[in-house]
Amino acid sequence: MPSFDIVSKIDGQTLDNAINVAKKEILNRYDFNGSKSTIDLDKKTNEVTIVTENDMRLKAIQDAIISRMVKQSLDPKALDFGKEEYASGSMIRKEIKIKEGIDKEAAKKLVKKIKDSGLKVQAAIMDDQVRVTAKKIDDLQAVISLCRTEDFGQPLQYINMRN
Repeated sequence: MPSFDIVSKIDGQTLDNAINVAKKEILNRYDFNGSKSTIDLDKKTNEVTIVTENDMRLKAIQDAIISRMVKQSLDPKALDFGKEEYASGSMIRKEIKIKEGIDKEAAKKLVKKIKDSGLKVQAAIMDDQVRVTAKKIDDLQAVISLCRTEDFGQPLQYINMRN
């Protein structure tokens, strides 16, 4: 039976490239001259850590990261902005988590949307992805177009289309 998987993944190398270009862009700006701002990407935990002096610079760094991700064809919905914390002295720290895999709530919402559509398909949650099977490929393509119309809070990719 034809099937495909709905996943939420982000390319690590492209993300690393986007963060490095944003870091160079920020540190070369005039308003960041003499700043102690740092941007670090931890590839193991998939977290970006920003440390800077004030809210204005923090917002500028976030905007630079988002614009770089868009230019690198990465979806900024994959970023989960946490709360700001005060680091040592007058420094502000913000940790941005990168969402990988579909969480349980989004997967349930996705399966419910597919089942409510009335298409003759079966959707099953498998760990951090959703597998959709049907008798016809046309039904699977209808599911893909249905999922693209709604926002599930994270970027979705459609892989492993099998006949």
